[in-house]
Amino acid sequence: MTEEPLPTNASSGVVRVGDTVRRPAGPWTDSVDALLAHLHAVGFHGAPRPLGRDEQGRQVLQFLAGEAGSPDPRWSTTDLGAVGRLLRDFHDAAADFTPPPGAVWQTAIPADREDLVVHHDPAPWNLIRRPAGLALIDWGAAGPGSRLWDLAYTAQTAVPLRADRPLAPTLPRLRAVVDGYGLDDAGRAALVPMLLRRVTAMVELLRSGAATGRRPWDRIWTEDGPYWQRTADHLAAHTDDWAAALG
Repeated sequence: MTEEPLPTNASSGVVRVGDTVRRPAGPWTDSVDALLAHLHAVGFHGAPRPLGRDEQGRQVLQFLAGEAGSPDPRWSTTDLGAVGRLLRDFHDAAADFTPPPGAVWQTAIPADREDLVVHHDPAPWNLIRRPAGLALIDWGAAGPGSRLWDLAYTAQTAVPLRADRPLAPTLPRLRAVVDGYGLDDAGRAALVPMLLRRVTAMVELLRSGAATGRRPWDRIWTEDGPYWQRTADHLAAHTDDWAAALG
């Protein structure tokens, strides 16, 4: 069947074949497949179903038809609430996942804690809007982490919290994501510093990648490094505003 290359930023060789997606496999692929199989087994269907390997040894996944996410979403607060609920449903479904013995993960940035296996890149560009509801794709970076680690990245990228946006309209949008997730008061207080910590970790990954020539981080630093640094500065300058928005 015809192979249609799919656009990605940090991966290569990802193609669509009919109703499937084929990705180059790595040492982490079996662990990712085990996670995806668990999610479907417990009733979470906001992720592709794993379908084994093809004749080239590539990972085969269910293709999720729908509207692909944008790096710069213009979502309503209702949409943002749905994004938060999707992430919460995923985390709840993953809470009792037991990784296979000797599990290997391809996690680029070590998380703050390792409470459960999380997505690590639950950003708008990895969201698909479908009649059946939102879904997350591109699970190759999944691995041990924490709820707040994922949620901070989702909130920052989906609201979005960035220096070139007026501050006031972003505050109810931030609250919509967190309300959709159903975060409690202690979690909201902890999320505020996590917003900056998560973006700072991204800056450090890209800067280190540029210094060592590690792909694709060196390329992304060249293309997007200034954006991520401005975002970190913006988050640091408005800590009190994020706290007030979250109550």
